[in-house]
Amino acid sequence: MMPTILEIIVVVVVIIIITKSFLLQSLLLRSKQEMFGCQRFYRKRTDQLAPSEPQTFSLPAPLPPWPQGQGFALGKINLGELEAVKVSRFKFIWSNNTQDDKKGVTFYKPIGIPDGFYSLGYYCQSNDQPFRGFVLVAREIPFKSESTHISTGIASPALREPVDYTLVWSSNDGSEERLQGCGFFWLPQPPEGYKSIGYLVTRSPKKPKLDKVRCVRADLTERCENYQVILNVGTRFSEFLFQVWSTRPSHQGMLGRGVSVGTFSCNSCWVPGQELPIACLKNLDPTLHAMPNCDQIHALIKHYGPTVFFHPDEIYMLSSVSWFFENGALLFRKGDSVGQSIDVDGSNLPSGGRNDGEFWIDLPSGDRKNSVKSGNLGSAKLYVHVKPALGGTFTDIAMWIFCPFNGPATLKVGVMNYSLSKIGQHVGDWEHFTLRICNFTGELWSIYFSQHSGGVWVNAYDLEYIQGNKAIVYSSKNGHATFPHPGTYIQGSGKLGLGIRNDVACSNFFVDSSTHYELVAAEYLGDGVVSEPGWLQFMRKWGPTIVYDVSILPLVLRYSMANIFIKLPVELYGEEGPTGPKEKNNWVGDERG
Repeated sequence: MMPTILEIIVVVVVIIIITKSFLLQSLLLRSKQEMFGCQRFYRKRTDQLAPSEPQTFSLPAPLPPWPQGQGFALGKINLGELEAVKVSRFKFIWSNNTQDDKKGVTFYKPIGIPDGFYSLGYYCQSNDQPFRGFVLVAREIPFKSESTHISTGIASPALREPVDYTLVWSSNDGSEERLQGCGFFWLPQPPEGYKSIGYLVTRSPKKPKLDKVRCVRADLTERCENYQVILNVGTRFSEFLFQVWSTRPSHQGMLGRGVSVGTFSCNSCWVPGQELPIACLKNLDPTLHAMPNCDQIHALIKHYGPTVFFHPDEIYMLSSVSWFFENGALLFRKGDSVGQSIDVDGSNLPSGGRNDGEFWIDLPSGDRKNSVKSGNLGSAKLYVHVKPALGGTFTDIAMWIFCPFNGPATLKVGVMNYSLSKIGQHVGDWEHFTLRICNFTGELWSIYFSQHSGGVWVNAYDLEYIQGNKAIVYSSKNGHATFPHPGTYIQGSGKLGLGIRNDVACSNFFVDSSTHYELVAAEYLGDGVVSEPGWLQFMRKWGPTIVYDVSILPLVLRYSMANIFIKLPVELYGEEGPTGPKEKNNWVGDERG
């Protein structure tokens, strides 16, 4: 027997009260720890400064020879006035050795730099990750630049040594006698008109030599931003934490020209939104010559295309878009109760414009409705959009999955699960995952797993592989969100123990995206190279909108439910078909994660 909404509310309120009490006790304990310095930075007093080297990661299988192209996977990339090379050999400099080496962070100096190229900054990573990092090194190449001085006709050099260094932070506790084993973090001070790209780390309070690094002319750089925290260090001399961050270009997506260099950012008083004292590189090559051509795209998909597994109890399968149209999907217009059949290629759908609510797609009526809801695995294919990432130094291969129907959700409240009869379901479901390929080498770098209104990037070393370098993607039961590993994932509030279950598992229901796909867009290749299907231009909803009415609840409970549901996915607020892939903000922009 299904629980009533009142029963669910009572259970939720009880859990919230218990959870808040537990959280309050935890916060009080944490405050006491911080008051008495229990979280102070710990450093081993030992001559063995280097932690055990992390294991180097390599993809499971060797890379194939890629088809001939212009500049893809050649080991270096022309950025206009600079040429960049990816360096992944490093020398240990310093580590914040903790009682558990796996929880520490190690800082490295790039080595093996090719002749004529210069370091732009150092690299760091957590000790609990396999070794797969890189930094870019650069050299100047002839290029007609707008920075040429009109009076002399001589361009300012693209690269110059810093004029000085500023000590940003040191692990030393202020004692002259305790310098051994300490790390010193230096920010290069660039000449006027130039930008620093990264920091240096030493084990001595003596400033590094000026020729250890190069600064880059400002017009060859773009603003970057802090991305993910790598290290937090407390200090008795400041009320602020010293933090180390990975960085990324501030302007991302397929139109962004910022190039991530692989260096880190560090400071002790940064506030969100504040411009960093370092920058990233900028790709001024209008041709983006390091991007793969059409033959190379197909070779990449053949080599890396994941296998998508659906839950063994899944009843709402994917299908091809053409199968959906052929089997009775209808186009509706506002004010008209009679739907119009849709051509197999979607050529009679209104194209362009915006999602203005004037049109939407719906299931056929009558007996065909339930059969179309179930999808058709035999017709299924993934729809591929290829685009530049990080200034054309990476390629994103977004693979879109279409399901005619998104099934109802299962609500988890503490240890209890409630199958919801309608909440969460909607007509038309577009989900995707994205392969990120390194254009220096052609290696798979990471995969983005789309999960309803968000998602997560997963590094290649944390993926499961089914054959060679082909990863596994798991699609959740009913909702079709994508995940890297089997199990149960809760979307909502982990602290409250409240959310929507996403159950994923291996089964006999799967699609091999390396063979079952259609390339639908790659704008950077130029007009007409990839023929976009008509349905891709449909910018309206792929399903009708039905809003749930909760006004029948008592006023006090209505406010309680509002506070609870704000933690849950937007799918719970009503049945609303999604827009198509091209209307999503990550079609042009970067993934959300």
